[in-house]
Amino acid sequence: MRLVFAGTPEVALPALDALIASEKHEVVAVVTRPDAPAGRGRRMVASPVAERAEEAGIEVLKPAKPRDPEFLARLGEIAPDCCPVVAYGALLPKAALEIPAHGWVNLHFSLLPAWRGAAPVQHSVLAGDEMTGASTFQIEEGLDSGPVFGVVTEEVRATDTSGDLLTRLAFAGAGLLEATMDGIENGTLLPVPQPAEGISLAPKITVEDAEIDWTAPALRVDRLVRACTPAPGAWTTFREERLKVVSARPVADRTDLEPGRLAATKKAVYVGTGSHAVELTWVRPQGKKPMLAADWARGVRIAEGERLGA
Repeated sequence: MRLVFAGTPEVALPALDALIASEKHEVVAVVTRPDAPAGRGRRMVASPVAERAEEAGIEVLKPAKPRDPEFLARLGEIAPDCCPVVAYGALLPKAALEIPAHGWVNLHFSLLPAWRGAAPVQHSVLAGDEMTGASTFQIEEGLDSGPVFGVVTEEVRATDTSGDLLTRLAFAGAGLLEATMDGIENGTLLPVPQPAEGISLAPKITVEDAEIDWTAPALRVDRLVRACTPAPGAWTTFREERLKVVSARPVADRTDLEPGRLAATKKAVYVGTGSHAVELTWVRPQGKKPMLAADWARGVRIAEGERLGA
C-alpha cells in the first residue's frame, strides 16, 4: 500500500522505521506537527519524525491544523491507501479521515478500551496495572473509540517508569502496526468493535497533577514518581523551592516518620508518607541538574524536623 505516516515525537520512530523498511508498503509522505521552539536558545526545531523522513528523502507535511485546505488538497493529490498514525498530536477532521481508501489506523499504547486519551502509559503505571499493551484501531471521530485490528501485551514491571514502559511498547507496537498494514492490504484483517465495558480515560498529566501528596501511602507516591518520569516530573517543595523527585523507592520497614518529614543518613534520605517511608534516590533541585539525594541532603544540611511539601 501507499502510506502517509502521521506522527511527531521520538516514540513514533520505531513504527516509522519499520514501515520504511517494509517490502510490502511504501511510505510516500509523513504528516507531523509544525516546527517548535526548543532548547535554551528557543530556536525552531523540526519534530523527530520530520527529521527521520527528511533523512529518508520522504515528503514532509506540517499543517498548522489538519483541516487546512492546502493540506487536505495535497493529501488528496497523494491519494494514500492508508494513513498509519503514532502520537501525531492533533485531532483529524472528517474531511481528512475520508481521503485514504482504508482510512487512518492508530497505534495506541494501551489495551483498548482501557486508557483512552493522551497519556495511557502514565495512567497505567499510576493505576498499578500489572499488564498493559498496544492496540491498532481504525480512527473515527470519537476519542480512541474505533474498532480494533490487533493488540500486543506487555508486562508492567515493578520498577518501570513511564519512559521505560513506553520505549518497550514503541518497539512492540511497531511490529503490530506493520502486521496490521499487511492484514489490511491482503484482506485478512477486519477491525472488531470495542466492548462497551472496561472503558477508562487517560487525560494528559499536568505539572499540577505531578505534585506529591506525602499523606498518601508510599505505594501511591512510588507510582506517581514512576508515572511522571521522565515528564512532567514528580515534584514537591523544600524551603519554599520546588524539588523534583527523579526516583524513589518504598522502604517497608521504616514507619517512624510523619508524612513529609525528612531523615537523612550519610548514604540515604528518607521521607515519611501516609504509610511507611520512601527513600529518595535521585532529586533535581530548582535550577540544577539531577543529583544523588544523599549529595543533595549533605549540601542543604537538613535540620531536625524539616519536611517536604506544604
